[in-house]
Amino acid sequence: MLLLVIIVVSLVLIYWLFMSPFSQVFGSFPYQVKTKQKVVALTFDDGPNEPYTSALLDILDRQKVKATFFMVGKCVERYPEIVKRVAQTGHTIGNHGWSHQFGRYFIEPSYRHQIDKTQVLINKTIGQTPALFRPPWLWRQPMLMTTVKQKGLQIVSGRFGHELEVFQPSAKIMAKRTLKKVRPGAIIIFHDGFDARGGNRHQTVEAVRLIIEELKRQGYQFVTVDQLLVIKAYS
Repeated sequence: MLLLVIIVVSLVLIYWLFMSPFSQVFGSFPYQVKTKQKVVALTFDDGPNEPYTSALLDILDRQKVKATFFMVGKCVERYPEIVKRVAQTGHTIGNHGWSHQFGRYFIEPSYRHQIDKTQVLINKTIGQTPALFRPPWLWRQPMLMTTVKQKGLQIVSGRFGHELEVFQPSAKIMAKRTLKKVRPGAIIIFHDGFDARGGNRHQTVEAVRLIIEELKRQGYQFVTVDQLLVIKAYS
C-alpha cells in the first residue's frame, strides 16, 4: 500500500513539474495574465487538420474573432493553403514542433531540430517566422527552456478547455466545462488536430461556436496570445 502511495505521489509530482499548465518551476510559462478587462485568448493546437481547421476559421471569421494556432510542422507541410488562410485572415500562428512525437523529447532534449524545422517551413509558407512556441503536451525541462530562450521565442501555456477533448465529448459538455474556467486574461487551449495525424474534431468546432456566443454575451473580447502578452507575433 505504501509503495502504491509513493508511486502515485511521484507521478503527480512529475506531471506537475514537467507537464502542468500552471507550473513555473523551469521558468515563465504564461497561462493567463492579470487583468480586470474581460479579454480571453482562444488557441488551437495540433493542426492544421481538415476539414476542422477550415470549419473553425469560418466560425471565427463570422464572429470577427481572432485566435492563435500553434501548428505542427508536418501538418503545415500537408495543408499549406490552410496555413496561408489562417495568416491572411488575421489570426496568429505559433510553433508547436515538427512531429508531435513525445519520444522526441528523449532523443533530442533540447528540441532544437523540431523547433527549427517548423520555423523554416512556416516562414516559407507565410513569409513570417513565429515568435510564439507551445511545446506538445506542455512538456518542459531546462534544456528545452534554454533552447527557447536562445531563439528568442515566447513559450506559451494555457488552460485546457476540456481535459477529455481527445475523446470528443458532446459540444455542450465541452462548452460548459470551458466556460467555468474562463477568467479575464485567460489563455484557453483547444485542438483542431490530433498529434500530427489528423483526427475528428467535429464536437470541438461546435463547442467553440457555443463558447464564443456565450462569452460575447458576457461582455468578453477575444485577442490573440501576442496581443494578450503585449509582444510581437513574429520575429
